Amino acid sequence: MTTKQTGFTLIELMVTIAVLAILLSIAIPSFQNMVLNSRITAQANQVITALNYARSEAVKRAAPATVCSTNGGVACANSQNWSTGWLVFADADGDGTVDAGETVLRVWPALGGSNTLNAGTNLRITFTATGVATGFNDVFRLCDKRGKDEARAVAINVMGRSFVQKGTTQCP
Repeated sequence: MTTKQTGFTLIELMVTIAVLAILLSIAIPSFQNMVLNSRITAQANQVITALNYARSEAVKRAAPATVCSTNGGVACANSQNWSTGWLVFADADGDGTVDAGETVLRVWPALGGSNTLNAGTNLRITFTATGVATGFNDVFRLCDKRGKDEARAVAINVMGRSFVQKGTTQCP
């Protein structure tokens, strides 16, 4: 009586490993690209959310609300680099700075994944009680390591509406 051996031969194992290596070499770059796309899309959506939130709060409170970059979540950083985070506050006097008695409504943390977010010329955006972004005519540039083709331009018009465009902005 002979017993049948079960298992893999060395050749079968080597072929399986070769096929697995080929599949992984194709899948890993695509997966990395998917992660980068997901990250930059989520970050662009966070900027849009902050702008819409500030506009909504300005209309709801019938008083100005401002969005600005921040380093610690307490005050405006007065910087064009928004990669360190940003905040929305009820700007009662409309001067664009967090003064005593003005409430910080929400703070967004710094960007992850070594992405950058830069405003062109404006250091802050103030929405009036009617939801208009007075004096703001600029575009935020959201970039990752892939450069211009995958960058996002977050624009806001004077009426206060914000939108995102892909591949239309220069990266620093």
